[in-house]
Amino acid sequence: MLLACISPAFASSGSTGLVPHDLTTSPLSWIAVLVFLVAYTLVILEDVIHLRKSKPVIVAAGIIWVIVAISYQRIGQSDQVDAFLSHNMLEYAYLLLFLLVAMTYINTMEERGVFDSLRGWLISKGFTLKGIFWITGVLAFIISPLADNLTTALLMAAVVISVSGGKRAILQNDKTKKFVVLACINIVVAANAGGAFSPFGDITTLMVWQAGKVSFGGFLGLLPSALVNWLIPAFIFSMFLPKAHPQPKTEETRLKYGAFVVVGLFVFTIFLAVTFHNMFHLPPMLGMMTGLGLLQLYGHHLKNSDRSRVDDNRIGRFDIYNQLQRSEWDTLMFFYGVILCVGGLGALGYLAQVSGVLYGVLGPTYANILVGVMSAIVDNIPVMFAVLSMNPELSHGQWLLVTLTAGVGGSLLSVGSAAGVALMGQARGIYTFMSHLKWTWAIALGYVASIAVHMFIYNLSF
Repeated sequence: MLLACISPAFASSGSTGLVPHDLTTSPLSWIAVLVFLVAYTLVILEDVIHLRKSKPVIVAAGIIWVIVAISYQRIGQSDQVDAFLSHNMLEYAYLLLFLLVAMTYINTMEERGVFDSLRGWLISKGFTLKGIFWITGVLAFIISPLADNLTTALLMAAVVISVSGGKRAILQNDKTKKFVVLACINIVVAANAGGAFSPFGDITTLMVWQAGKVSFGGFLGLLPSALVNWLIPAFIFSMFLPKAHPQPKTEETRLKYGAFVVVGLFVFTIFLAVTFHNMFHLPPMLGMMTGLGLLQLYGHHLKNSDRSRVDDNRIGRFDIYNQLQRSEWDTLMFFYGVILCVGGLGALGYLAQVSGVLYGVLGPTYANILVGVMSAIVDNIPVMFAVLSMNPELSHGQWLLVTLTAGVGGSLLSVGSAAGVALMGQARGIYTFMSHLKWTWAIALGYVASIAVHMFIYNLSF
């Protein structure tokens, strides 16, 4: 998830010695868990009750942190609450700014006609919906280890939506809607699997690498398992795809002035994010924001260019802040709620307690498998952080196993990974929690098979 956009928060948490107190036996802490479960249930029922997913988790976050504050006041440690909350807010700030930049670039490329032109090219080449399904899946698997799974998923989903004729056309055609749903699930699984065998493809892989548990090149040992994790559900999905071609384009599409420059700036922005982290040990968010500044400068040129005025004479002059405003704010606010809810439960000691039970009672293999399941329900970042904080005695193969399961386990549910949550916002009303849940069985087959392949390679046992 997101290169390393929130790793400094975790690093500083460990270095300052902020260890949560075990307050899990308090009735107040039970209320916090209940509040989280109610909010999460409302998120799951979004399709039924038509309540946007961000609203319940934002309210739950406020309630949970009030409970955290009261609980720590009772033990005379109220000064630690601010420190815990500051770390959580730092996590969210990095995530928010990273996502804002990625979404703004995608919106700008869409406005410049990049995705419409790509759609026209794919249609002109005669690709069927099944062909486009595999193209976007392969690209998601290949690109996510180099960039990150979230940005990759957003890009590929934009291509799928554009190829299908836009959201309005998708909602009016059941076959097209089914294709988009399966393509989005395929992209989420492929992006998460691709990010699992690279330190930069997912935040959990980066955390394991920074902790010195696996060497930089050691992550390549997860490539066979990650490939199996994606290919098995992908083949299953492909059998249910409608046998059709994309809707023909009746209107001529062409790239607007500056489209290729915007694409180039986006690639350079990803390069900046990686470079800022690797060379200067700065959060990748800073590289992304620098890239946004470059886009804003170029946007000023577009706004005042005579050639751009010719392109935009029907819809008004280009304004970069219009593209920034079009970001999926429900998704951004949802991440706020989830990070603070999970952070609050962590401050009450629940994450450490669960991890202790896993490794102390079940043993490493079962525990590592369940970590992946937990990451689909809660979030892989705090779960992995709890594992690293416990620092159990694990072999090299077991550290790779927990890295794999934490990375790909989030694919089991749409809310289990940043890629899934972002796509629910991008394809609102089409790719939903329930539409993803219908195919969880196929994703679970890939999850189990990838674990079996990994255990065979590293000779692990239960």
